[in-house]
Amino acid sequence: MQEAHVGDVVVWHDSVGTPHKALITAVWSKTCINVVFVSTDENKQDSFGRQIERATSCQYKTLSPVHGFYWRFEDEEPNPYVAPLEK
Repeated sequence: MQEAHVGDVVVWHDSVGTPHKALITAVWSKTCINVVFVSTDENKQDSFGRQIERATSCQYKTLSPVHGFYWRFEDEEPNPYVAPLEK
């Protein structure tokens, strides 16, 4: 696994699995980081442009068995979709 550093670009997968290019703002361990990314919600605009969103205590893809709420390096494959066991 590559090392993550503040300022590196990674891919953050939100809670529904949508990927976002993200910038690392803190590194807590080899597998846990904080990121910032541009909101995909077009209504989140201000005089500076599209607003940013943050995700904290983000776990690396191998620690998440599902398709969302994890980060990975750009050259890595995303986790496959996993259907819920119960709804």
